[in-house]
Amino acid sequence: MAGSIDAKLKELGIEVPEPAAPVANYVPFVAVGKLVFISGQVPLVDGKPQYIGKVGTTFSVEEGQQAARICAMNLIAQMRAAAGGDLDKVKRVVRLGGFVNSTPDFTQQPSVVNGASDVMVEVFGDKGKHCRTAVSAGALPLDVAVEVDAVVELE
Repeated sequence: MAGSIDAKLKELGIEVPEPAAPVANYVPFVAVGKLVFISGQVPLVDGKPQYIGKVGTTFSVEEGQQAARICAMNLIAQMRAAAGGDLDKVKRVVRLGGFVNSTPDFTQQPSVVNGASDVMVEVFGDKGKHCRTAVSAGALPLDVAVEVDAVVELE
């Protein structure tokens, strides 16, 4: 049914932003066959970075999850662009890679990245279930708390 993902987004009260333009010499996504590899998305809202600092000192796990949710919204924006505007063409969220700007003693990266994983399942249902990594990073671009990349399969 055309528009079912957009209807789900509306039902969830999720507004997908315009996809962010790359800030360096790379592209936001690359399609190889039916797979789309989406560059890492950070928690940008209206072009401004959010959640500046480290999870474990500046931010709690729950705040890190909110940052990861914003990353997920930005991933969905790139998915929409890759699918020619039709999110119903997303056949499967294959993989997420989560990077958490955290202190050396912080070990709850998977809990933080759950913020992004949960969005994918909320929006895409079973098609949103994916494999993933959740790792610590000593620093991330713009000193944001979280960055998430993705691989999706299109119809």
